[in-house]
Amino acid sequence: MAGMTQTQLPQVLAEIRDEFLELDEPDRLQLLLEFSKELPEAPARYTDHPELYERVAECQSPVFIAVEVSDEKIVTMHATAPVEAPTTRGFASILVQGLSGLSAEAVLAVPGDYPQSLGLTRAVSPLRISGMTGMLVRTQRQVRAITSV
Repeated sequence: MAGMTQTQLPQVLAEIRDEFLELDEPDRLQLLLEFSKELPEAPARYTDHPELYERVAECQSPVFIAVEVSDEKIVTMHATAPVEAPTTRGFASILVQGLSGLSAEAVLAVPGDYPQSLGLTRAVSPLRISGMTGMLVRTQRQVRAITSV
């Protein structure tokens, strides 16, 4: 079957999306801010090697991502985003928490319009939504690059 269906969304990302959609719009922004506080710290090895990160040019804030794929094809995503940019940091946190632990195949199957499905398009500027889309697309591109040996 051609085209993406909602069912292909990995469970964690579907749960995060549903969590946003269950809230009224003003509360969605609050949830995004909560996610921003939960962005996992990247491992120390990245701190000393900033060249391991890719800059997400679509984000106004300095956002950097790094992707690892294990021999079992399990993805781990790391991201850094400034505390002063909570919405962007929140989006990074959603992706890190939602994509890490998935198979490479599952990450590549995440629809590109996932950021628009969170019900934040009125609460957050289109620029920020496209920043999150940029993070997702770049993560998928890195996964593809690592796995297509």
